[in-house]
Amino acid sequence: MKKALLVTRVSGFVPQHEMNNVKILQEMGYEVHYATDLDTVVYGTDNSRLEGTGIITHQIDFCRSPFSPGVRKSYQQLKELMLKEKFDLIHCHMPMSAVVGRLAAQSVYRKTGRKVPVLYTAHGLHFYTGAPLSNWLYYPAERFLARYTDRLILINQEDYQRGKKFPIRGKVEYVPGIGARIPAEMEGKADNSDRQDGVGQDRERTEPFMFRKQYHIPESTGILLSVGELSANKNNRLMVEAMAELRDLDIVYVICGLGQEEEYLRQRVQELELEEKVIFAGYVNQVSQCMEQADCFILPSFREGLPAAVMEAMVAGLPVIASRIRGVTDLIEHGKGGYLVQGFDATDYAVKVRRMFTEKEGETAVPRDKRRQQMGEWNQERIKEFSLEVVEEQMREIYAGVDGDFEVIRWKNKCRKY
Repeated sequence: MKKALLVTRVSGFVPQHEMNNVKILQEMGYEVHYATDLDTVVYGTDNSRLEGTGIITHQIDFCRSPFSPGVRKSYQQLKELMLKEKFDLIHCHMPMSAVVGRLAAQSVYRKTGRKVPVLYTAHGLHFYTGAPLSNWLYYPAERFLARYTDRLILINQEDYQRGKKFPIRGKVEYVPGIGARIPAEMEGKADNSDRQDGVGQDRERTEPFMFRKQYHIPESTGILLSVGELSANKNNRLMVEAMAELRDLDIVYVICGLGQEEEYLRQRVQELELEEKVIFAGYVNQVSQCMEQADCFILPSFREGLPAAVMEAMVAGLPVIASRIRGVTDLIEHGKGGYLVQGFDATDYAVKVRRMFTEKEGETAVPRDKRRQQMGEWNQERIKEFSLEVVEEQMREIYAGVDGDFEVIRWKNKCRKY
């Protein structure tokens, strides 16, 4: 049986985002292995979601920083794993694990002469228009590593246009993220609930999680929703400050997620006396159910690749208020699917929220509920271009194509044994 290796720096990434690719590889006859730091879990609290998937896991002590002395250790661990298991395909994700993974694969090739396809899906390159100068230190590294990459998969148009200029060994491909699971009633097709991954599908089916009942939110109160890791990049600090300018509106801001920023955010909410306006819901599995109960989705991030949370909000028919950044602009058109905010100013966000929840003046005024409904409907139509069905078809072609490219190489490798 052929073997495929998925590589991510932190655990939780594959069960959250890559299970449809796992399914594709398994259907193609691959035994799927997963190299990651099993002690560092994101998108959940443990590794239980890997149970029963058929995925074989391997502990690699990945580091976040390229300057950490531990990088060499993870490189050696991954190289030894590749030498032992003799994988037939390697698919890397996340910047540091992709650097280490591709260097290890190249070292194994030089040592053994056995060449296998190496893929890297960049879920948002570190360097982008407007990025800090420090982020651009990754640019020469990525250009150099392109010569060890057989498929560079990019998920937004800005990255794709830049990546096409790299001196790559293989091909640069554009794939619109991990795909949005479009409900059957939106597509007018048979139910596709058997799909194993994709934005818009809850990973655990449980009893409905009712925001209003849980947090005693009146039916008349509008709900702003944010979903994601509480990290500095997600910039929830900005929306907390914006809520201080929106005290007069009958709205609450519900934050779903866990992370290092939570302590600071809770403290700031107390300082601003916003305990009744900002709700910390913690990590939730029922994301699509949460979306269905909200009135507007908020994403004040500094940086995104192609934000899955925004895609989920679009599937749910929510209007979106978000930063005008790479990835977001692939999904949301200002004034049609919501409002895009230039820059990162709390007052600007407060203005957009106020516009979303209050009547416009003048003869062309649109009732606020009608405005949100129209934007949500526009998003539901737009998100079909990013469907799981579209992404799955592309990934099957990429896997099959790279597999075909290397079939002759595998045959030659076998011939060397005799």
